Amino acid sequence: MAGLEEGGKAVPGVDRRYAGFFECFNRGLFYEAHDVLESLWLEQRGGPNGFFYKGLIQLAGAFVHLQKDRTGPAAALLKLARANLRRYPAAHEQLDVRAVLVLMDGWLGKLERGRGNPLADEGRPVVALLNGRT
Repeated sequence: MAGLEEGGKAVPGVDRRYAGFFECFNRGLFYEAHDVLESLWLEQRGGPNGFFYKGLIQLAGAFVHLQKDRTGPAAALLKLARANLRRYPAAHEQLDVRAVLVLMDGWLGKLERGRGNPLADEGRPVVALLNGRT
């Protein structure tokens, strides 16, 4: 975990905190993913990427809730994250936003069917930048 508090591996043209979000998220460290991106969001929350970073933080938060077997709050956060990320084009900040929206819709559908916690059954999701890193 050393260094993740400041951000992840260096990715050209990407803030280390943003890269760190994906590194943590893909390792199933959802709280840490949220935490690492929060400082970037706080700096830019009134700017053009404010809702983008907020949506990613909410996405990670949804999986924190799933890790704690709280499916209702997880579904609520996925809906908020989806609303925030839908404001952006299909590709934004080297992220395939459309693929992330599809991923969220899939997890939300599983939660809405009410068959328990899909994180326990299916393993964790993976979200990567378009350049294939993190």
